[in-house]
Formats: sequence, structure tokens, C-alpha cells
Amino acid sequence: MSRVDRWLLPDGIEEVLPTEAAQIELARRQLLDVFTSWGYELVITPHIEFLDSLLTGAGQDLELQTFKVTDPLSGRLMGLRADITPQVTRIDAHTLRREGPSRLCYVGSVLHSKPRALSTSRSPIQLGAELYGDASYASDLEVIGLMLATLTQMQVEQVHLELGHVGIYRALVAEAGLSGDSELQLFDALQRKDGDAVKQLTADVAAPLAGMLQALVGLCGGVVVLDQAEALLAQAPQAVQQALADVRQVANLLTERFPSLPLYFDLGELRGYHYHTGMVFAAYVPGCGQAIAQGGRYDNIGADFGRARPATGFSTDLKTLVSLGQVRQPTKVGAIWAPATTSATLWQQISQLRAAGECVVQALPGQAVQAARTAGCDRQLTEQAGQWQLLPLTE
Repeated sequence: MSRVDRWLLPDGIEEVLPTEAAQIELARRQLLDVFTSWGYELVITPHIEFLDSLLTGAGQDLELQTFKVTDPLSGRLMGLRADITPQVTRIDAHTLRREGPSRLCYVGSVLHSKPRALSTSRSPIQLGAELYGDASYASDLEVIGLMLATLTQMQVEQVHLELGHVGIYRALVAEAGLSGDSELQLFDALQRKDGDAVKQLTADVAAPLAGMLQALVGLCGGVVVLDQAEALLAQAPQAVQQALADVRQVANLLTERFPSLPLYFDLGELRGYHYHTGMVFAAYVPGCGQAIAQGGRYDNIGADFGRARPATGFSTDLKTLVSLGQVRQPTKVGAIWAPATTSATLWQQISQLRAAGECVVQALPGQAVQAARTAGCDRQLTEQAGQWQLLPLTE
């Protein structure tokens, strides 16, 4: 790389400058306070760890997103985290080993080997929450509520919520006896909403299962979709009936709690299929082609860590939330400018003001008081009759 190119960053990797960094940090603190108010405890996970642990139960998609390096100490392959959720799952299953429900939250930078979409960052700041130890729809409802509270805190407007349930497809495929390449091809066709391909791939599946799998392509839209699903999937296995009942119950309760929230249903949505096991959900806003927050149920992923636990959670990119919404600003208090002197009494005064919560910027040698405005100062320390006085800034 030539000298003139040394300032360049890789595609999708960005630095955050002071003004935006301050907004992101303020949002981080405020959102962690929201999580705390719901009973979620903060955990901090390592940026890098052994690959087999990092990718346990996460599926091929995450493996392709993960940068890999060799540990010079052990010679083992390591990965830079592309998703914090599996790490938190390990903490719950292997380290904490609590009985009953456990609520954990996190925030930290992750690194993707390729962007999820052309316009997305490869170095998002992932923020999320996970609820372990409860298999009921009440947990899904709580996590969705927390996700919506997160967006409300950030003043993100015109949020639309999409609900689905991968358990419907899982149960139908299992009943049809599909596996291997046949299932993968069907999965791909459903993701593309390719009705003709789905019909062709289910040609050898006995009726009425073939018709039910084909129906998943069109089961998307408003709440009427649930009525249609109950009719079209009336002969489906009990697991499908229970999944539909859970989706309707959660939808009804969400409508009661958030009457102005638009709900959209997609029962053929298989986002995170190799990872999720039950209800899935995502938040969208106009103008963004990608979900701005998403999550779902991923029961038993902790089995590889020695303890299978029901689990549900959500995640989002903190930088995206800051760009879409507004950070609630605290009451603005200007900083204090102190002159460039080594006076011991001035230093004592500065220390007392900082301990009281004030921001004090001390001038460096040669800096004039005119630089105080640039530093955000509206007051200054001025020596009068041997005493340091706090006065309005004058230039």
C-alpha cells in the first residue's frame, strides 16, 4: 500500500467520529438502562475465541460470516465474533447454569466477512437481549415488547412488525419425510416465494401435505392470513396447530398493548431457519430494505454446551438505530474553560469541579480563550484577588 493510501479502510469498515460517537455512547447507556428496567443483566463476551465454540449450533450462515485466524499459542482455529448470541447462550448454559428463567443482555462490536446487504456495515455494534428457561409464548411476547421499547426509546418512527413461525414449516417437512437436498431446495424456493418451484418440489409428497407446503408461499399479509392458515392447514400435525395458536395469541396481545402498531404476517418466512426453531419476528421502517431489529426462538441451542434450554431473543445494530432515530438528549450543561497554568490552587479547583460532575477543559500552552467556544465551554475560571472564580465565558 502506498503512503497516500494508508488512510483507507476496507469496504464496509468505518470509523466513528466524535459527534456520532457521542450519540452512540449516549444511546448505549440509555438502552442498557431500558434493559435493566426489564430485569435483563449485562454480560460482556470476548471478541475472539475458538471457532468450534463460537459457531456451536449457529448454522452455516454464521460460519460464512466469520473471519478466521490461527491462535499462535495453541495452534487452534479461532474466530472473530460475527454474532454475540451464541456466546451469551454458552454463558447461560455452561457458566451461569441457573435454574428457572434467566434474562441477559449485551452490546458490542461484531465483524462480518461480507455485508448482509450492499449498503450495510461489516462492523455493526450489536445490541440485544436473550431470555432463557421458558418455552411459552409469554417469553416471545416479552422479548418483542422489549424490542419495541428499544425502538421507542430511540424515537424510531413508523415501525412495522412482521411475525412468523418456522415451526410450521419444520413440522410439515418432517411429516412429509423430506430431508437432505430435497428439503434445501424447497427451503430456497419458499424463501424466493417461487410457487411454481415449490409445486414441482412437492409433486411426490402425498396430499394433503403437498397442498399445505404449497400454501405457505401465499400465507403473508394482514391478520386475515391467520384465518386463512387455520383453514388451509386444518389437517396439519398438532405442532402446526399449536404454532398458529401461539402466533395468534401473541398478535392479539400485541394489538392490545400497541394498538397503533401495524402487524404483518408471513408464515413462509424462514429467516434463520437453521438457527431458529419457533416464532420469528422483525421490525421494519419505510425506506429501509432490511429489518432494523429482528429475533426469534432458538430452543435447545445450549445442548452442545451441556445444557439444552428454551430460548428467545432479539438483536439490532446500535449504529443503525442512531442513524434512524433520535437519542434523547440530557439537559445540556456547557463545559468550563481553565487557563494554562500550573497553579496548585487552580488544580484543586478543577479537581473539585470534575468530582461534582462538571466538564473542565484546561487550556494547553499557547491556547487563547477564543478556543474555549470550540471546546463547548460557556464558563471560565478566572483568578481574582488570589481566588479562582467561576464566571461566564468572555472573549
